[in-house]
Amino acid sequence: MRIYISVDMEGITGVAGYPHVNERHAEYQRFRRLMTQDVNAAIEGALAAGATEFLVNDSHSTMYNILLEELHPKARLICGSNKQLCQMEGIGPDFAAAFFVGYHAREGAEAAVINHTLMWSAVTMIRCNGREVGESALNAGIAGAYGVPVALVTGDDKVAQEVAETIGPEVVTAVVKRGLDRFVAECLPPASSHDLIRRFAEAALRKLPALEPMHVNGPVTFTVTFKSTAQAALTTLFPVVERVDSKTVSVTGPDYVSAFKQLWGCLLLGHAAEGGVFK
Repeated sequence: MRIYISVDMEGITGVAGYPHVNERHAEYQRFRRLMTQDVNAAIEGALAAGATEFLVNDSHSTMYNILLEELHPKARLICGSNKQLCQMEGIGPDFAAAFFVGYHAREGAEAAVINHTLMWSAVTMIRCNGREVGESALNAGIAGAYGVPVALVTGDDKVAQEVAETIGPEVVTAVVKRGLDRFVAECLPPASSHDLIRRFAEAALRKLPALEPMHVNGPVTFTVTFKSTAQAALTTLFPVVERVDSKTVSVTGPDYVSAFKQLWGCLLLGHAAEGGVFK
């Protein structure tokens, strides 16, 4: 039984602010190790439920975070950021389930730890077919397009609530901290957090027969509201992009994955426009 694991960092054990997730800060090295340990705990729990193989996709920032030398030997790691499916690179129909480890709530979620949606410097809101979504639901849609259900999400209490509302209450959520503000968290210590992740990962796979992939029927329209007019304007270089207003654009594809790739291209252009393309 193969398990796909997408790993972000803001929802990792103990993370409460930018110094913990920024590679230019001394604190970052501590949290790379905790990030790797959270993944290993999920793998250990899944192994207890019969999983045999794991593909781990490093999905935070530059995507060079997980310590390969400390990663569980049953796993393979995808790292690097030039990924067409971003946080879901490598997903396919041969996986029994997807785990989202270290995830966070969407931009604007009240009291959610380091809340944002894909690019905190560019994105105010993303909607899929009119419904506001965060990274967990965006990525669940990609997994669902390949027939893969999301079984486990780890992070703060706010992302757990978001997952229940946007993916479904049947998804197991391991809450490793409680968000008090965007940069304040009440955290479990690693020993308790990792025990929780292990137990919940095992429980998630035990209930796998009851889980359904999140299917989004085509055509699929993504609407993104950027934080600046410059970011929205540059995306109109793509002829498929429709301008909604000065900060908002939309793209439509015949299916979820093709629509997501168009969205991701828009976000990359929007990110490049921040402060001017040729800085």
